[in-house]
Amino acid sequence: MMKLSKLKRYCLKAAVLSIWFVNLDAAWADEGGTSFWLPGQYGSFAALAPEPGWRLALVTYRYSAQGSGSRPLGFGGNLKLGVDADYLGQFIVPSYTPDTTIWGARPSFSLAFIPAKNDVSANVAIGGTTSAAAHSVSGISDIYPTAQLYWNEGVHNWMAYLTGNIPVGSYDANRLSNLGLGHGAIDIGGAYTFLNPNTGWEFSATVGVTYNFKNSDTGYQNGIDAHLDVGVSKFVSDRMSIGLVGFAFQQLTADRGQNPLLGDFKGRTFGMGSQISYTFNVGGNEVFANLRGFKEFNVKNRVEGEGLMLTFSLPL
Repeated sequence: MMKLSKLKRYCLKAAVLSIWFVNLDAAWADEGGTSFWLPGQYGSFAALAPEPGWRLALVTYRYSAQGSGSRPLGFGGNLKLGVDADYLGQFIVPSYTPDTTIWGARPSFSLAFIPAKNDVSANVAIGGTTSAAAHSVSGISDIYPTAQLYWNEGVHNWMAYLTGNIPVGSYDANRLSNLGLGHGAIDIGGAYTFLNPNTGWEFSATVGVTYNFKNSDTGYQNGIDAHLDVGVSKFVSDRMSIGLVGFAFQQLTADRGQNPLLGDFKGRTFGMGSQISYTFNVGGNEVFANLRGFKEFNVKNRVEGEGLMLTFSLPL
């Protein structure tokens, strides 16, 4: 195929797809049907260590989804039916990787925030009255810090991460549409990547769990979530790879503070999609680009939709 050093140089650009980013709260959280963790955010090359230095990831994310009119979603003690949501966000993720090791691993640190626009419409049931409502909000998300450690042994790569949510984004408990969660969260997990430079084949899997803190505005606390993201790709040239992505998300414990009609309100979703990556040169710097999309299925207690993600990663 190609030499290991050359293949890894391009793949390390792709490691930014381990998008240290997170939730897009469009008022369909576990409280409302979504989660802090954005299913599918980790794709191929998840456990490959970035090169030392500063990098910037710019990720344009579009998500459109609907919720059944016969399956209510809860939010702030109210019920929503027939949810229609549309989200457009520009993830901005600066990261720094020092040229050192900790416990034999390379550390990396990042901080993500998201200027975004979110439109949500639904039939809202308050008490015994149901009425149509629609909200649109533009602004800034919460802040998402992440710390990672990377290990490498030949074709085998491992990564451990710790991330969380600092709830400073645009949020109003009385709105259908929000850009912030309204509560803090902690997520911990790890990833494995197999990369064979002789064949150009790569496989990655990322697993983790999320603990959510109580929303003080609504008295609602989301349960503990578990998630799995996978990616497989094949280099078809020195600079281009194609492949598939997928994810599984399952809430493990019941929410607290939800409307009794919702029961334990455990969420679930699965997704599948495709991806293409390319590394090109701009002004002497190599820029990594990735485009991938997915469609959700077998969804429970969440909205169900399609997502599209365009990533550019460049050195600073």
